[in-house]
Amino acid sequence: KRLEPSDDIAKKLENFLNPPTQIHVDRIIDGDTIESNNTSIRLLGINTPERGEIYYLEAKIFLEKKILNKTVNLEFGKDKYDKYNRTLAYIFLDKKNINIELVKNGLANYYFPSGKDIYYPEFKNAWKECLNKNTNLCEISINKCAQCILLKDLDIKNDIIILHNSCSFSCNLKDWTIKDDGRKKFIFSDFKLNSGSDVEIKVKNGTNTNDTLFWKGETYVWTKTGDSLFLRDKEGKLVLWKSY
Repeated sequence: KRLEPSDDIAKKLENFLNPPTQIHVDRIIDGDTIESNNTSIRLLGINTPERGEIYYLEAKIFLEKKILNKTVNLEFGKDKYDKYNRTLAYIFLDKKNINIELVKNGLANYYFPSGKDIYYPEFKNAWKECLNKNTNLCEISINKCAQCILLKDLDIKNDIIILHNSCSFSCNLKDWTIKDDGRKKFIFSDFKLNSGSDVEIKVKNGTNTNDTLFWKGETYVWTKTGDSLFLRDKEGKLVLWKSY
């Protein structure tokens, strides 16, 4: 029968309170968000590149090939919705966790802002597998400075990073980036790190100096329940990463 307005509201409320565990995938919004029956579903445990970033399109196409116009199963974590009222779920097709497949193929990093769950070890292993394959987001930088720019300290409590240059020469880090598991990103301006020197990156406002840079516009970066740091060269290739 045709739904009356009141019936339609009741149906939407029911779907919000008790989301279906099996859905038809109507649309792929991006690499970590899909749509079914006018409802947005954010894939749990991962974060894929934003529009304009390297591998954004590849992640979206990967999902389109895997699950678009197919019926999939959902599995929920401890939180069913995010702050945008999107449903949070793991996507399963033929008993395979599609979220994990994105990580294995270097099209997402694992991401647990609300705390690690039972699938965390599988995601971590998927990332290691991706690194072994040296593919996409896991491709290791061949920049001459990549082997000698080291993470000297990651002070989670005070939101401070210290990088050290162990090269016998200076390294220009212009357009290199530091990123967390989520969307927070620091981009180096025309900055040269001298041989044997350190640079401290602080999450606060301030005036940059030769040995201190400020990650402005953020009140915090490193999530206390667990996070990762990714340092990438100007080509977007992985220099180092640290997870906790």
